[in-house]
Amino acid sequence: MHDFLPISKEDLLDREWYYYDFLLITGDAYVDHPSFGTAIISRVLEDLGFRVAILAQPDWKNVDSFTALGKPRYGVLVNGGNIDSMVAHYTAARKRRHDDAYSPGRKAGLRPDRATIVYGNKVREVWGDIPLIIGGLEASLRRFAHYDYWEDKVRRSILLDAQADLLIYGMGERAVADIAKALAAGTPVREITDVKGTCFLAKDPAACHYPSLTVASYEAVCQSKKAYAEANLVEYDEHDPIRGKAVIQPHEDRYLIANPPAMPLTTAELDHVAELPYMREPHPVYDSMGGVPAIEEVRFSVTHNRGCFGACKFCSLAFHQGRMITSRSHESVIREVTALTKHPGFKGYIHDVGGPTANFRRPSCQKQRKHGLCKHRDCLAPTPCPNLDADHADYLQLLRKLRAIPGIKKIFIRSGIRFDYLMQDKNGEFFADLVKHHISGQLKVAPEHCVAHVLDAMGKPHIQAYEKFRDKYQRLNQKYGMNQFLVPYLMSSHPGATLADAIAMAQWINKTGRQPEQVQDFYPTPGTLATGMYYTGLDPRTMKPIYVPKTPHEKELQRALLQWKRPEKRRLVLEALHREGRKDLIGYGPDCLLRPNRPGKPEAAQAAQSGKPGKAQGRGKAPAKSQGRGQHAPAPQRSKSAGKQTSRSPGKTQGKRRK
Repeated sequence: MHDFLPISKEDLLDREWYYYDFLLITGDAYVDHPSFGTAIISRVLEDLGFRVAILAQPDWKNVDSFTALGKPRYGVLVNGGNIDSMVAHYTAARKRRHDDAYSPGRKAGLRPDRATIVYGNKVREVWGDIPLIIGGLEASLRRFAHYDYWEDKVRRSILLDAQADLLIYGMGERAVADIAKALAAGTPVREITDVKGTCFLAKDPAACHYPSLTVASYEAVCQSKKAYAEANLVEYDEHDPIRGKAVIQPHEDRYLIANPPAMPLTTAELDHVAELPYMREPHPVYDSMGGVPAIEEVRFSVTHNRGCFGACKFCSLAFHQGRMITSRSHESVIREVTALTKHPGFKGYIHDVGGPTANFRRPSCQKQRKHGLCKHRDCLAPTPCPNLDADHADYLQLLRKLRAIPGIKKIFIRSGIRFDYLMQDKNGEFFADLVKHHISGQLKVAPEHCVAHVLDAMGKPHIQAYEKFRDKYQRLNQKYGMNQFLVPYLMSSHPGATLADAIAMAQWINKTGRQPEQVQDFYPTPGTLATGMYYTGLDPRTMKPIYVPKTPHEKELQRALLQWKRPEKRRLVLEALHREGRKDLIGYGPDCLLRPNRPGKPEAAQAAQSGKPGKAQGRGKAPAKSQGRGQHAPAPQRSKSAGKQTSRSPGKTQGKRRK
């Protein structure tokens, strides 16, 4: 019996395959689990009757590694991995990471920087004009001319740099199936230009099959930040499968044509994809190398939905997976959970029944089903839309059914609760069940900041929404005799956030009595509106100037203010307070952040004492487990696959996703 797809010539011969149809090259180790895009796309193709081989983390310095399985009949599919390879390699401070959860034994360096480009060029080197299709999060976010944080410049579409024929963006099952069928039928890849959810290059914009909009050229957005911001907004707004148009962007002597997004899978289709014959484990070839750590977060987790209408401006999800919600049937999820109870390592706990946002199981409103998402209007921020249909009844029923499955001790929800949406549900049953049954000691939610104009730039609700949620959460815990913590995720240095705003955040944290163990610096990932703000200094939604903290030192100051109790942060916090004229926060009053220097005692010696909270400083210390996520530390993301993967988008984006 052949379970995993072939990864070597020996595997092909063992199956008596003397040819195969598609080679799928990925920057991750091969994990055959539906939280990994490579697994989804390969199983979708297999289900259609195609023979697929996997080339995981090939040695890009050795061309022979790309020919190890021989040449496929129809084409090569390439993705950089479940997350952007540059995010996998570098922190928000552009420092090299020392490990990689998607590689065997957490070993770093098994994929190149800009993996999709490097792999694509190697394919061209060894196989010339073979059909080459790129996909995954890395390709999806870089489909247009985009600002690249790591080079601090605008780069052209990744489609050109990877020398690919087609680019699949978003969730890629429909597109890859259409392309595979066309290639198998003998259609030249250059003629496959009408598939939704794909991009291609043309000499003439008339090659576009759909109603279209043209944005400023690659050359223009390199020269004009205003042109970049305007193009960024159009590209973002048209990412809607119902009302979205094709977007055309001139590149040098050619035209990048991005067809409209593909329609999301129906419930029946999503069920089918979720229940393909995945092994749900890393390939055994990695056992002797320490396994693939990324599986641990998702081995006993279930994805029940796709899409997120939260529309946080720093999150890549809206530009990749999209804002339209689709969900699996109860029966399909129950079958998956029941199967997990028979896993030899199962101990009775389902770690998550979630998705990009756990408590979204239906469209944001009835209008969305027919007309798509509204342009220039978010469903939840700064205040909920009057048409918002906040209802957790279906999700609640699903969770109750899962709790009743024999062998289940506990069902946790860890992929993120959108607290503002929850508070709009006038029926309190879901909130009560959440507190009683679905929290593992602490609930992590993401207010992100406390200053209104910063939250507006983020696309997040104002802090009062979080505070109302926090108060109700505490009341429910008291009512049910639960001792569960609430862990807020916070972000420093987002566009719009000044040093004075960071001080306001520190004051707000001080009043809560509990300081976060970790905070996250804003990370400009390609394609998002917040990254457009970072690069241009303009808010693409209004075209008004927006303050952007850019220097490493200011970022360091803002980050220190969010962790002002730490002794090693004292020097930076003092500098920030003096710079902003806030000496009133240095003293012994209940609102003060720091104690004054003791006369005659060196600052270094006093720093050792500065982290100890006195009576005026919050006493409550968060439990050891209540740690944030740091600087986008990459973690598995469920079904943000799409030709290949899932960011935070970053989603569920790069790293544990914020809601």
